[in-house]
Amino acid sequence: METSASRRVVSNIFKGSMGNLVEWYDWYVYTAFAIYFAPVFFPSGSQTSQLLNTAGVFAVGFLMRPVGSFLLGRYADRHGRRAALTLSVTLMATGSLVIACTPGHTTIGIAAPVLLVTARLLQGLSVGGEYGTSATYMSEVASEGRRGFFSSFQYVTLAAGQLVALAVQILLQQTLSKSDLASWGWRIPFVVGAVAAVIVFWLRRSMDESAEFEAQPASRRFRQGSLAELAKHPRAVLTVVGLTLGGTVAFYTFTTYLQKFMVNTTGIQKTTVTWINFFALLLFVGLQPLGGMLSDRIGRRPLLIFFGVGTTVLTVPLLTALEDATPLRAFLLMLAGLVVVTGYTSINAIVKAELFPTSIRALGVGMPYGVTVAVFGGTAEYVALWLKNAGHESAFYYYVSGCAAVSLIVYLTMTETRGKSLSSARPVRRERTTTAQ
Repeated sequence: METSASRRVVSNIFKGSMGNLVEWYDWYVYTAFAIYFAPVFFPSGSQTSQLLNTAGVFAVGFLMRPVGSFLLGRYADRHGRRAALTLSVTLMATGSLVIACTPGHTTIGIAAPVLLVTARLLQGLSVGGEYGTSATYMSEVASEGRRGFFSSFQYVTLAAGQLVALAVQILLQQTLSKSDLASWGWRIPFVVGAVAAVIVFWLRRSMDESAEFEAQPASRRFRQGSLAELAKHPRAVLTVVGLTLGGTVAFYTFTTYLQKFMVNTTGIQKTTVTWINFFALLLFVGLQPLGGMLSDRIGRRPLLIFFGVGTTVLTVPLLTALEDATPLRAFLLMLAGLVVVTGYTSINAIVKAELFPTSIRALGVGMPYGVTVAVFGGTAEYVALWLKNAGHESAFYYYVSGCAAVSLIVYLTMTETRGKSLSSARPVRRERTTTAQ
């Protein structure tokens, strides 16, 4: 019986994770291929100006994430985690298909960037709802004592989505000419994402609903997931904002932005940069479960503090050294940054889930996170490129460090969340055990 129950946990985590992977693949394909399709939608200006325009659209997509967090978080708290996760992947598939089929600026003029923005708004809604609901679902179906480990797979699949996007990019770079890739080849990954999302739609329909959600009285569910209910947990909401601030800026700096940084500032060839990102992210994916397992043993706060101190102190020297690095050195510098970021990414989802009771968990995790990511994470790349265009690129390094320092204060003052009951968000009494020497 226990083996059967364990298998169902693994099955549900797998189905939820695969959906998460496809969602984030679709999201990251945009930034991975921006260097190719930027001239198609924004044909005039320098390379930095074109990238600045696509980064602006990337940021616009983030503005919809709080809306998605609210709408789908509310939906998940009232109608179930499975229903909300199925809806989110449908929105993502639609957005990818629109981007794949939209003609360029030379064909339909201003309508091209308008449709691009529309598609990113749909994807922003999807990702905004995906994060909070996925974090909630994984934490609720995970077995007690291993929630950190199982919840770490949210960022395993989040980073793996970016990794798959890079793998597709490498494959296309090896099989298509530069002219073909720039004119029509960049559309292929968006088609792949749309098709994969449809497959995941059916996969998610077979997931078990969270037992935590099903335990909620049906007569009370229509009142769940409201802003009024969320307002009863101000300390938890502010904690989510504070711990997310530095984490989201650092994550998008050391993942999505570094690809452009190494091309635009360091001067490394695009294909070489793709390989650097691929292998660095591959190792980053493997670090997530290790961080999750460690947090199940020593607690969540030590890892968050490790991230806060490391990012505050090391960001400026790492990015400064990267300005004129060789490809090998660039890989090592990126990997060093990702090792530090793992202190946040491997456990942030479970920490947030452990702050809220079941009735408000999806909205509580997603809404403040979505707002913070929209304001700081989604604009990180834009701020970096804007400062570079203005001739003050190094100011961005201190910006990232400062954001991490703010979050470090939160990590140092927050309470430990490991060992809290998800049904009540209160500490669980544990019997003391002794270990044979």
